[in-house]
Amino acid sequence: MKLVNIDYLPGEEITEVLGLVKGTIVQSKNIGRDFMAGMKTIVGGEITGYTEMLTTARQMATKRMVDEAESLGADAIINIRYGSSSVMNGAAEVIAYGTAVKTKKN
Repeated sequence: MKLVNIDYLPGEEITEVLGLVKGTIVQSKNIGRDFMAGMKTIVGGEITGYTEMLTTARQMATKRMVDEAESLGADAIINIRYGSSSVMNGAAEVIAYGTAVKTKKN
């Protein structure tokens, strides 16, 4: 599965647009990590626990998006975008979305 954040595939022709595909997840940290993140805000710097949480969430959202595209018979997903929002203290939603397409080489 080819994944790109542009609206075309160099050297390939889009033969069919299958539609929007997406993957979403709401991820949270455990209370111990959340407490330590709160302490980090006092002294400043990267909160690595949340960085790791969001990285994992993006990977899972991407996999869910790819799974949906594969179920449609797609060869690629173009124009991929990511979004995130806070759902509650210590939990974030991550969404990955793009357009599933069928392609052929030129």
